[in-house]
Amino acid sequence: MAKFKQDSDPAKVRLDKWLWAARFFKTRSLASEAINGGHVHLNGARVKPSRCLKVNDELRIQKGMVEFVVHVLVLSDRRGSATIAQTLYKETEASQSRREADGEQRRLLAKAAAGPV
Repeated sequence: MAKFKQDSDPAKVRLDKWLWAARFFKTRSLASEAINGGHVHLNGARVKPSRCLKVNDELRIQKGMVEFVVHVLVLSDRRGSATIAQTLYKETEASQSRREADGEQRRLLAKAAAGPV
């Protein structure tokens, strides 16, 4: 008789799986590398990829020149569409405004470096 894998406990989701499911990283391997490299902090502390998340945990995710500060709203270890992935977390207002300001500054610097048209 075939055995079916039971769904994992929704109250326990590994950090690397959640980051992959929330589409911050394309693969779990990339998520694990970022965590091990110190680019992801959970509630202000460095952690391992196997650390289990809880709802309302704060994540600080550094991707290149961009930093996200998000609060976990839903635990999931399954990757879905981008619209579903965005419902897993809430980015803080400060993080959003800082990202937008940094992006605008990079655009202006690139425009200035290109010289007069």
